[in-house]
Amino acid sequence: MDNQIKKLDGHYIVCGYGRIGRLVTQYLVQKYINVVVIEKNSKHEAHLDGDGVLYLIGEAVDENVLIRAGIKRASGIIAALGTDDENILLVQFARQLNPDIFVVARASRESSKKILEKAGAHKVISPYDIGARRMAHAILRPTVIKFLETAFNDESTEFQFEEIRVRQGATLANVSLVDSGIRQKMNLIVIAIQDKKGEMLFNPKADTKFVIGDTIVVMGSAKSIKQLESLMRG
Repeated sequence: MDNQIKKLDGHYIVCGYGRIGRLVTQYLVQKYINVVVIEKNSKHEAHLDGDGVLYLIGEAVDENVLIRAGIKRASGIIAALGTDDENILLVQFARQLNPDIFVVARASRESSKKILEKAGAHKVISPYDIGARRMAHAILRPTVIKFLETAFNDESTEFQFEEIRVRQGATLANVSLVDSGIRQKMNLIVIAIQDKKGEMLFNPKADTKFVIGDTIVVMGSAKSIKQLESLMRG
């Protein structure tokens, strides 16, 4: 297991293999993303083996375990441990070991959200808040929810959502949306553009230009999305 993990680069680490951690891991694996799970309870080994994922049995808040999981080479880490206090400590360790890693953390208490953000989490998720909002939207906007669920969860659907980074040397860098031909040639819809400061521009105008470092949110077929990704890589 350790030898396989050592070969990984740019992978994601999921800490905690409870209900949330397991679902997150399964989704990432479905997207052909390399994942390493850290779980302290050996009773989950049967599920981990059955799911066919790389894993380590140990404490996620142990520096040595995080290093074994390849945190210094990882692109992101998900803190889904049992308590908020554990997740806060994990976020601090993760950012110390890899200042560039993207951190997503789960919070059970409202008071923990700001603490996790101060500890270094880029995104803090409360499953209870999300569940409540989803139930409310399901009754108020059932058609919208059905569309989003189909787009995000149904792999057989023609259209998908994706985010694409505009990288140095990209063919479409500094090209306007209308001149790029994205809509006409690839049948892609640009939903939003997020700049390097994190500011989000929804429904960008035709004369909006793609700037290096921007992240584009698009909707369209998987084939067209891959085509656009190649134009944004350079």
